[in-house]
Amino acid sequence: MINKKIIVCVVMFVLLVSAVFAGGSKEQSQSVTLNPGKLTVATSPDFAPYEFYMLENGKPQLAGFDIALARYIADYMKLELEIIPMDFDGILMELQNGGADLGISGFSPNPERAEVVDFSQIYYDGKQSFVCLKKDQAKYGTIESINKKDVTVGAQIGSIQMDLAQKYSPNADLVALTKVTDLVAELVAGKIDGAYLEKPVAESYLKNYPQLCYAFDVPYDSEGNVVLVKKGNSALLEQVKAAIDSALKDGSMSAFVEKAMTDALNEYLPN
Repeated sequence: MINKKIIVCVVMFVLLVSAVFAGGSKEQSQSVTLNPGKLTVATSPDFAPYEFYMLENGKPQLAGFDIALARYIADYMKLELEIIPMDFDGILMELQNGGADLGISGFSPNPERAEVVDFSQIYYDGKQSFVCLKKDQAKYGTIESINKKDVTVGAQIGSIQMDLAQKYSPNADLVALTKVTDLVAELVAGKIDGAYLEKPVAESYLKNYPQLCYAFDVPYDSEGNVVLVKKGNSALLEQVKAAIDSALKDGSMSAFVEKAMTDALNEYLPN
């Protein structure tokens, strides 16, 4: 005859093991992203060759090596990618407010950003430059020449270039605009004398606007670009870092940059 105490102990043991495994499954099923199964990325698509629109089959499509990297990270994590286009200066707030998992938009690391978001490792080494009209190249060929009261310089709101403009051109008139495309339009129209631009971005626009030229490289200590991750989400940050390591190691990142440089020649600039 079976001892009732033994039966009770066996049942309790089974329930305990089930509870442990159930708890483990729940832990594993918790998503490191805002929406399970989806990676949400905020970007400002006016920054060729990083992110921009180009026409494919007559329709504007997102392109650029940041967009390709976002797809790579999503595929690496086996997640569906959702990209949210927005103004550059709204991306940090979007991350803070829980509207996106990542910000990928040619961001450079700096102490101010580090207070509100976490950074991946550097995935691309960029440099900074000052661009002007070819006819003014001799006039604005040094950093001292753009720090005068009769000079008007432009930079994108919320960008590293804005910080550089404030640092190196405190005596000049500073025009702050939301989009890089607007800065270039103002420069081509002669409404500003020059603009602070990330060098790869400048290279892209110089190909499309032959009337523009480099004036000089702008000194900047923290070269390179990083992915922004919502502050405190260490689990997601580690997976993003692993994906970037993979993209750098297998040559994908270099291929993304090379393709983006070519695609940027066909950038779609709506009126």
